[in-house]
Amino acid sequence: MYPTPAFRPNSAARHCGLYQQVHLDSQVHGDASPHQMVTMLFDGLFESLAQARGALRANDIAAKGRAIGRAVRIVDEGLRSALNLQQGGALARDLHDLYAYITARLTHANLKNDEGALEECAALMTPVREAWASIRAQADALHGA
Repeated sequence: MYPTPAFRPNSAARHCGLYQQVHLDSQVHGDASPHQMVTMLFDGLFESLAQARGALRANDIAAKGRAIGRAVRIVDEGLRSALNLQQGGALARDLHDLYAYITARLTHANLKNDEGALEECAALMTPVREAWASIRAQADALHGA
């Protein structure tokens, strides 16, 4: 069992505008749990990474920039800002550092048209996404879902 990072539900509510900006608003309902909201952020991140790779391959620099910008906003304004570093302990700090690294690599990918950096971000985030998905039952139980 993976320990869950301390998540601030109020932070998730504050960032509802972000979810709308990343076109996830159709899936966010008033009864979405914090776990479901973070799951949607992961989905949006991986969708953005795929779009950025496709745009890079098509030499569509504007679309690549939009997709990477969306990915950066998801990581910074969604995933990283939702961490509670005071209560989350080492796991929250490690995730914070990982998210900072992902943001740096996304910026590099955008500036240098580096598909390898996009693939690295996806590879690093896949186990985090899978770990998050694996605790759904426990998170639903905590939030009465």
